[in-house]
Amino acid sequence: MRYPEGCGITPISISSGRILVRLPHARETASSNLTMIIINDYNPAWPTEFEAIRVSLMDILGPLALRIDHIGSTSVPGLGAKDVIDVQITVEALAPEVRQRLIEAGYEYWEAITQDHVPLGEDDDPKLWTKFLFNQPNGRRRANVHVRINGNPNQRYPLLFRDYLRAHPNSARTIELIKREIVKRHANDLEAYYDLKDPVYDLIWEAARDWSRQTKWKPT
Repeated sequence: MRYPEGCGITPISISSGRILVRLPHARETASSNLTMIIINDYNPAWPTEFEAIRVSLMDILGPLALRIDHIGSTSVPGLGAKDVIDVQITVEALAPEVRQRLIEAGYEYWEAITQDHVPLGEDDDPKLWTKFLFNQPNGRRRANVHVRINGNPNQRYPLLFRDYLRAHPNSARTIELIKREIVKRHANDLEAYYDLKDPVYDLIWEAARDWSRQTKWKPT
């Protein structure tokens, strides 16, 4: 399993029948029907598009959703990204009611994906990295919706990664430059794209953790 951007996660079905889960951080995620990687210039409409999704999800889940956040590269102003909105829903527990409400609202549930990638050095207890993953209802704006438990490291990870890149625009620009250079060479090779990109995100993660300790960071 790998990181999706922004800390979001990407389900990719490949010919061997395996499903790869990629946790980006600033969860680049890709939709399941993505056949060619395209990094778009930053779109100032992305926050507004996220807000429309957030309002809809709040109507669906009500108090079951403790918070709903825009994560991934599209949540970082000025950062180019794949045109997929990553959303994180924070809950007290991965209750069946949460899953059922989203399914009934038309969200596509990825039953095979139950965990996020565990960064090196982190506690690998599966309970800390569990999640639900959904894609948008048919015909709606492309989105990856991640449901994670409040306080778990995989719930804090995309929020910290997002806030770190927002506070460090040079790091965000470097991330975009690296992604664009990889895509120049591997636009049709998802495996190569993530194999080259993931170590960069691991380096950023270490820097983000140091920054969080120095600033006493808390999710906004």
